[in-house]
Parts: sequence; C-alpha cells; structure tokens
Amino acid sequence: MAIRTTAVPRGTTFLQVAIALQTATIFLQAVSAGLLLTAHYGQVMHSVGARVMYGASMLYVLAAVLAWKPGGGSPRPVLNASGFLALASAQVVLGIAHVPAVHVPLGILMFGLSVLALARHRSEAAPS
Repeated sequence: MAIRTTAVPRGTTFLQVAIALQTATIFLQAVSAGLLLTAHYGQVMHSVGARVMYGASMLYVLAAVLAWKPGGGSPRPVLNASGFLALASAQVVLGIAHVPAVHVPLGILMFGLSVLALARHRSEAAPS
C-alpha cells in the first residue's frame, strides 16, 4: 500500500494564519464600533483595534510575499493583500476624518472580502 502525500507550497500556513488574523481583527473592529456607541471605553477599544487591524493587514502582505517569492506560489495573494492594505489605509483616514457614511460600509466590505479570501485560500490549499 502506497502512501500518497501532497506538497503544500511553503508559506501557505503562514498565509492562512495571516488572513485569519486579519479577518478576526476586522470582525473585532465591528464589535468595538458597537462599544463606541454604548460604552465610555469604546473609543479606546476602536482606536487600538484599528492599529491592530492595520498591523494584521501589513502581516498579510508580508505573508503573501513570503509565500509567493521564495515558495514559488501565485502572485495573486500579493495583489489581494496589497488591496487590503490600501482599503485599511482608507479606513484609517475615513475614521480619523469621522466620515461614518463611507467608513462603515467600507468596513463591511472589507470583512466580506477577507472572509472570501480566507475561504478561497483554504480551498486552494486543501489537498485533493
């Protein structure tokens, strides 16, 4: 009986963790936005969460580059990660400028796209 193994591209696990971390931080931003409206410490939570979410977006870019360049993977995750970093930058600017009419829908869009990226990457990395 032969054991069949499949090679997982190097950096795939790190990339999955980075996308999952970004997705979780975006979700926690929604939770802290609710606290912003109801609790006196909500502004601090949302501000700290914004920094963590931005850091998670930068980590996603790093993981995508490491999975692509040395691992020989597809460059598509690098483009996706760079797009998320651009959206995160826009979120920070809109949040500081207090433009909730754009800030909130963009946050919802980012969460949906992040969940989609996580699901897509998990399905591509899953062994057949």
